[in-house]
Amino acid sequence: MNLWFRLLLLLLRRPWRKPVDGLATTVTRMRVWPLDLDFNRHVTNGRYFTLADVGRMEYVLKTGAFRVALRHKAIPIVGDTWGKFRRELKLFEAFEIHTKMLAWDHKWNFVEHRFISKGRVVGVVVIRGLFRSAKGTVAPSEFVQAMGVAEQSPAMPEWLTGWSQSCDNMSLQLRAE
Repeated sequence: MNLWFRLLLLLLRRPWRKPVDGLATTVTRMRVWPLDLDFNRHVTNGRYFTLADVGRMEYVLKTGAFRVALRHKAIPIVGDTWGKFRRELKLFEAFEIHTKMLAWDHKWNFVEHRFISKGRVVGVVVIRGLFRSAKGTVAPSEFVQAMGVAEQSPAMPEWLTGWSQSCDNMSLQLRAE
């Protein structure tokens, strides 16, 4: 199913009517459609990242991050993504995307999307993103405070710190080329 149609369905459900805390986990329910499949007849690896966008949109609407971004005239930008695939999702299978903010640092917000089917984790997508306005990057601590979350980030797991550092190293290498 096309991403735009899924976003329209999401907006018709009006997720902003039931606000949640910025550190809460939001759940987006979906089903696998034919256009989600690859030649092996399961969800293609790239589609997980696209579906994570839909889950992130629901999170942004429910937590009030959308309103904060509008006040700052900022747009969300995904800087880096990482995925781990454990099991396959097949045609017409129902699944959920559990989205939550893991942590933030001086520049980046870290968001996790867990794909769950039949009570089991099928895959995980993690993004590192920020909100940018004409004035520059909105500090994550300032952004989450405006969402009603304490300025102090939850502790970052070691694997997340290592991943973020490897992304920074790759950025430095690319700038040097």
